[in-house]
Amino acid sequence: MSDEGLRPIIVKRIKKTAGGHHGGAWKIAYADFVTAMMAFFLLMWLLGSTSKGDLNGISEFFQTPLKVALAGGSGSGDSSSILQGGGQDLSRRTGQVKRGDNPDKKTYDLKAAKAVLEAAEAERLKTLKAKLEATIEANPLLKKYKNQLLLDITSEGLRIQIVDELNRPMFNLAKAELQPYTRDILHVIGIVLNEVPNRIGLSGHTDSTPYMSDTGYSNWELSADRANASRRELVIGGMSDAKILRVVGLAAAAPLDRQDPFSAANRRISIIVMNKRTEEAVMRDGASMDVPEQPGAAPAAPAGQAPAAPKAAP
Repeated sequence: MSDEGLRPIIVKRIKKTAGGHHGGAWKIAYADFVTAMMAFFLLMWLLGSTSKGDLNGISEFFQTPLKVALAGGSGSGDSSSILQGGGQDLSRRTGQVKRGDNPDKKTYDLKAAKAVLEAAEAERLKTLKAKLEATIEANPLLKKYKNQLLLDITSEGLRIQIVDELNRPMFNLAKAELQPYTRDILHVIGIVLNEVPNRIGLSGHTDSTPYMSDTGYSNWELSADRANASRRELVIGGMSDAKILRVVGLAAAAPLDRQDPFSAANRRISIIVMNKRTEEAVMRDGASMDVPEQPGAAPAAPAGQAPAAPKAAP
């Protein structure tokens, strides 16, 4: 019995473990699912509230190839990208540009500067026309031939025409020899034209009277020779020869009096003080120096007078 009192006491502890359905792993999966659903509904809401233009921009943005990664650039919307996109927002099609380097602004500035230059040039030609008219009025010699000096502004620039009168021709009959008073007129005009930077073009004109010559010399050669003779007198009068851009003869192809092809007014010298646009066109050899006016248009008026209605010359 004494041995039984010394027997050790053994305590058995049973470790209790929670069942599988009591773990927390499912909460993490559920949170990921809820987050994904929230992102999905947020995306659907954004797509539903976005305009069609913005959607096209987003579509092009995600379709852009890895051009920046392969070829370099400042961004996937860079202006050198194959697909159009970038710019100030995704719907713009001008491409990404550097700050202060707006192509639309450059185009606008260029057009505005060109418009300012054309306006200044038009004003300079008007001033030149007024000065020529004042010179004609102040010069007793030129005032006598006022009716033979026609000044007008055309699309090519300022046109100065010196026309024949029935009893007062500029040239000797059927020749390119200038009358003394025609030389005086050209000398005065040459001095005034030398004060402006515009280039000059001359064209000679005849009436429709056939030129009789056994050598093949015709009104074409005669009109060209008269235009060249006028050029020489302008230079003698003080105008720089470098200002002359073209000298042509048009024979009877551009009559001033269309109702009477044999009118004395059709025999004339036309001097064009070119504007910049005409000068550039002539330099490209793409424009005529003296384009005939439309049928029915009023002829140019003498210096200081308003244009008159077209009528047949006596």
